[in-house]
Amino acid sequence: MRAVLKAGHWQLHADRHRIHLTPVARRSCPDCRGAGGWWVGGPFPEMEACGCWSERHELRIRLLPLPAPADEPPF
Repeated sequence: MRAVLKAGHWQLHADRHRIHLTPVARRSCPDCRGAGGWWVGGPFPEMEACGCWSERHELRIRLLPLPAPADEPPF
């Protein structure tokens, strides 16, 4: 079973192996207006990430160990 929840400025993913919190862009941000960034011009345009979400760290909490792949021995 897996759950996804969006609360405030964080997105929560939870399953039996981990809890993962990811920052999302603020809709009230005056710079990006909730888009998460803007395009920088030039011959090869790239997306510039806005600081309202890119400067915050992701948070991960491991709950259960991940199962070993079937082709490897367990030890």
